[in-house]
Amino acid sequence: MKNTLPKKKKLGYAFGIFTESLVYNMFYTYYLTFLIEMVGIRPSYASIIIFISIAWDAVTDPIIGNYTDRPGVDKRKMMKVSILPLAVVFIVAWTSIGAGISSQLIKVLVYTVISMLIWIFYTMYSIPYYAVVAELTEDYDERTAIRSLSSFLNAAAVGLGNILPALVPTIAILVGEKYQKNSYAVVAAIISILAVVLGFICCKSLEGIYTPKPLPADGIIEKMTIKKTFKSFGHILRLRPTKWFLIFVFCFLAGSSMIQANLTYMVIDCIGMEYDTGIVFVIISLVISMAVVVPIVEKVAEKTDRRTATIIFLSIAVAGEIIIKLIGLDVQIGSFKPMCVIAPAVLGIGSGTFWTLFYSMGYDLVELNEFKTGRRKESTITALPQFVQKFGSAFGILMAGQLLALYGYDSSNDVAGNEALFTKVTDAKIVNGMENISTVIPAVLIIIAVVCISLYPMTRKRVALLNDALSKKRNGEEYSTEGLERLL
Repeated sequence: MKNTLPKKKKLGYAFGIFTESLVYNMFYTYYLTFLIEMVGIRPSYASIIIFISIAWDAVTDPIIGNYTDRPGVDKRKMMKVSILPLAVVFIVAWTSIGAGISSQLIKVLVYTVISMLIWIFYTMYSIPYYAVVAELTEDYDERTAIRSLSSFLNAAAVGLGNILPALVPTIAILVGEKYQKNSYAVVAAIISILAVVLGFICCKSLEGIYTPKPLPADGIIEKMTIKKTFKSFGHILRLRPTKWFLIFVFCFLAGSSMIQANLTYMVIDCIGMEYDTGIVFVIISLVISMAVVVPIVEKVAEKTDRRTATIIFLSIAVAGEIIIKLIGLDVQIGSFKPMCVIAPAVLGIGSGTFWTLFYSMGYDLVELNEFKTGRRKESTITALPQFVQKFGSAFGILMAGQLLALYGYDSSNDVAGNEALFTKVTDAKIVNGMENISTVIPAVLIIIAVVCISLYPMTRKRVALLNDALSKKRNGEEYSTEGLERLL
């Protein structure tokens, strides 16, 4: 591997994962539960709020991505500008301003607008954050190594983003009855402070290794329009490998988000543990499994390639989900309930693999697009999978909420913020449905993801041939496209 970046710079960049991951994980794991239990919104409506807000953000992805690809636009500056607004809106999103509102419609409108703002600022940070790696280095393995380090730290971010909100019942007791409805807001404030500090460290680390694209020699920049933005996306979509990559992204995120959104109900109703105890076991197991799998996945990817490593480890995750369903989440060994460790570990294997390799696989499309069009579109190519990623994640949460309603679960009549925040469900049909949401239904989606990534033709060998041909093309030399038929 050809290392071109100092280790301190790579580490500083990797710390930036906390800014997006802390927000991402608290939202995806707890926001559905927060809206249902604390604000008193019906499950089917709560999932629609999340779907609309994330879907809207997905629409803004191509606009932000195309803008940050423009000559003279500083990705680092855009990241810095977005951090503080993201933190402020995130705290507001977890306040119980709607708990006392009787109208479901007004509650839905208020929290939809707030959620939309979260994701706009999130995208302004995350697209430049991920896209900049493709500009820092073109080396196949170094890109994997940078993303691997970021993904390794992401295990800690996932832990904090999930463990801190799990302390809400304890915080509710400490702050007293008058303020307990805003216990989630206290956690959101802590997470926001961490996000701000570590986000600025990341931006600082990019000094000296990142330079914005230079302005054209004539100083004239092509006018940006919505039509040109989506035309740019169209060029990427026409690349032969793109469709398999995007379906892979959508299906994996839909499956994993469904599991993540259902974690609270899985612990209490399916595994049958007290929330305070069970969620700690679940999050620790999830974090450890991600931390363990990331370096293993990186090594396998170095020995083979990113596609092969993804197929291997996601197949293991699928097998794990099916076995868990067959055994049952409520299985006991003595007084211990092992699924509080096994189930999140299986999710950790899948998530650790995906987040380690997903962006790196997408970066290969940058060189393919340059080879075909002569233009590098790092942010646009990062935004396109994020566009699909958001829809996949939103779809997963939407399905979790809709399935909860379909199976008969509805806590909208509970008093939001009371001591019995999470009441155990005794209806066998509802519990079985919750178990399906955490196992076999997402397993089917991840199987489709594995099939699609198997058809994704960007292997190490083809990427090497592509980069060689691209290098010669840049220098005006003769080049061959032999071996690149499946790409071109």
